Amino acid sequence: MIRRKADQKIEFKCIRNGNGDAELHGITNSVEELYGKGRLFEHMFLAPGRSIGEHTHVGDNEIFYFLKGTGTYNDNGTFVKVGPGDTAICNDGELHGLVNDGDEPLEYIALILYS
Repeated sequence: MIRRKADQKIEFKCIRNGNGDAELHGITNSVEELYGKGRLFEHMFLAPGRSIGEHTHVGDNEIFYFLKGTGTYNDNGTFVKVGPGDTAICNDGELHGLVNDGDEPLEYIALILYS
């Protein structure tokens, strides 16, 4: 199967009480396409000043792979600058959040898999 960019599901939503909406482009368009292994696989964009609110993962883990822009990642209460080529992993039971404190969109891939 090939899914063309024009066929991707695009959503705008506030995630975990973050500041403003994130833009989500579905790499998969449904959880069924993850065959029970996870619940999200998205190409995501955060505009400057936008954020993903801090939250704890329960029963799953999340991986971010950063493509463009810069931001600050909350890694269990430790704040780390991130940029292109960096990977952030939040395991089951851990806390994370993300803010785009740069001056261009922060672009990354997000994948949530069940533990």
